Amino acid sequence: MEIPDFGIPPELARRMSMAEQYAYLRARLSRRRALVTAGAAAGGLLAGCSGPGRPGAAATGPSPSAAKVPGSYVTPFGRHLAFGADPQTQMRISWQVPLAVRGPYVRVGLRPDDLGHKVGAELRDLHTPGLRGVRPAVEQFYVHAALDGLRPGTTYYYGVGHEGFDPAAPEHRPAIASFRTAPARPERFVFTAFGDQGVGEDAAANNSVLLRQDPAFHLHAGDICYANPTGRGKESDVFDATHWDRFLKQTEPVARSVPWMVTTGNHDMEAWYSPDGYGGQLARFSLPDNGFDPRRAPGAYTFTYGNVGIVALDANDVSYEIPANLGYSDGRQTKWLDARLGELRAAEGVDFVVVFFHHCAYSTSSHASDGGVRAEWLPLFARHQVDLVINGHNHVYERTDAIKDGEVGRRVPVGASTDPTRDGTVYVTAGGGGKDLYGFPAGVPESYEGHERERESVATFHWTRSRLARAETVEWSRVRYRGFSFLSVEARAGAAPRLTVSALTPSGERIDRFEVRRGR
Repeated sequence: MEIPDFGIPPELARRMSMAEQYAYLRARLSRRRALVTAGAAAGGLLAGCSGPGRPGAAATGPSPSAAKVPGSYVTPFGRHLAFGADPQTQMRISWQVPLAVRGPYVRVGLRPDDLGHKVGAELRDLHTPGLRGVRPAVEQFYVHAALDGLRPGTTYYYGVGHEGFDPAAPEHRPAIASFRTAPARPERFVFTAFGDQGVGEDAAANNSVLLRQDPAFHLHAGDICYANPTGRGKESDVFDATHWDRFLKQTEPVARSVPWMVTTGNHDMEAWYSPDGYGGQLARFSLPDNGFDPRRAPGAYTFTYGNVGIVALDANDVSYEIPANLGYSDGRQTKWLDARLGELRAAEGVDFVVVFFHHCAYSTSSHASDGGVRAEWLPLFARHQVDLVINGHNHVYERTDAIKDGEVGRRVPVGASTDPTRDGTVYVTAGGGGKDLYGFPAGVPESYEGHERERESVATFHWTRSRLARAETVEWSRVRYRGFSFLSVEARAGAAPRLTVSALTPSGERIDRFEVRRGR
C-alpha cells in the first residue's frame, strides 16, 4: 500500500494561516486521489464533511471502508458528557466506537434497571490521511446523542449502544453510568477547571482527585490531548490522531458522569480537517450551540448553572503569540462576547460571571501574557465586571491580585476576599492539568499557601501584534506554584453569595484559596 506524501514543508507552514494550510493539503490530496484504497482511507480528508463549511458533520451511515463485523463485537468507549445550552433540561452524550456501527442510540431512565427510553444518535466519521514512511491513515468514529426535555435537578442513568449491542443486556449493565441535570436554584455547587491536560499518569491523577470534589461540571481551558504536539497551529508530520483515542479512554471515568466543557487551545488547531482547524473538535465533541458560530467555532459558547454564568472563548482568534487563526472571526466573537456579558450581568439570578479560555491575559511563566487577549477582551471584562477569568497555556498555577485598569486594584493574598465591583478581576492560570510543567522567570520564587514569599516586582513580557516580546515589570503575580494542580470553585447563593476558589494538587493539598463577593 502506498500512502501519499503531502506534508507541508516546515518553512512554508510557518508562513501559512490555518485556512491556507487546509487549502494546500486539500489540493495536494486531490491530485493523489488515485492512490486511495479502502483499507488506508487515504482520501478521507474531506470524507467527514457534508458540504463546504461543515467539517466533522455526521455521516449518513457506516463508512464503506469500515470492517464489516457484527455489532456485538464492537464495544463503545470514551464516553463524555456536555451540557446543552440549558443545563437544567439538556445533556449531550458522546462516545467513540472503533468501527462504524449501525443504528447507534442511548438508553436512558430514572433507574439503572429501567432504561426504557431510547434516543437515536448520529455517527460522525473522521479520516486522517497517512504520510508515506511516517504514519498510517486513521479512521475514527464518534457518536453523539442529544437529550432534551429533561427534568431539572434529576439523576438519570444511561447506556450507549448500537445495532447488535444493547447496553441494557445483562452482560453490559456494569457499564451503565449516570448524570445529574442542574437544579433550578442550587444553594451550593462545585465546579472544577484546568487546562493543558494531555495523556499520562499525571493527567489521570488529576482526574481522580477532581472527581472526589463531586463537581457539577468541569471546565477544560484548552490544549486538550496534544495529538498535535507542535502547538503552533501548523501542519505537522508528528500529528497523531490516535492520541485522541487514548485521551478519551483516560477521561471516561470522570467525563461519563461529569459534563466535560472544553474550549480550544493552540494545540487543538488541526489543519487536516477544516479551514479553521476545528473539524476534528466538531467531530469529537457536542457542546452548547449558542456561540457566535457553533458550526465553525465550537470553543465559544455559554451556559448558566445556578447563580453562575459561564462563557467559553476561543483565544486563537485574538492571539498575537500564535497567529495561525488570528482574526478568523472578523471580530464577531468579540462582538458576541460583549453582548453576552451584558446579558449575563443583567440576568435575574446570576450573581457571578466566569470566563474561561486558553491563552493567558496575565502570566509570568514561559508563554507569558498575550497582548491580543489584553487588547480585545480586557476592556469588556472591566466594563461588565467579570468576576473570575480562568486560563491555561502556561503549565503552572499562577494567580493575580485583583486587576483594575491594568494595575493592581487590590492585593488578594492567600485566604483573602475581593469584590469585583470595587477591586477588579482576578485572573487564574490553571495550566497544571497534566502536561509537562513549566517554570517562572529566573530568580522568581514560588509562593503558595503555607509557602508565601513576598515579591512585589516580577520581570516578564507580553506578546505584541508584531510577535515581538515586549518586556514589562509587573506587581500582580500573587500566587505561583510549579506543579500539577486544578481549580475547585464552590459557588453559594442566598443572602450572601460568594465564590470560594481553591487550587488543589493531585494529592489533595491546597495551594491557594480566595473568595469573590460582590458589593458586600
